[in-house]
Amino acid sequence: MADGYEFDDRPEAVPGLAARLASIETRPLADRSAAFGRLHDELRVVLEGADSVASSTGRP
Repeated sequence: MADGYEFDDRPEAVPGLAARLASIETRPLADRSAAFGRLHDELRVVLEGADSVASSTGRP
């Protein structure tokens, strides 16, 4: 366990996400807040897209 996170050998669901999070954490608070907001919006779009693919293929 490093920095409170447990790692395994699975590939990242969103490539580069861990590096982006680490980069955001180094920024001043106001910049961090905006960056996390943008990242949240991007991840929401990815997840909503996954939901629509799953519903169109009949997979959960």
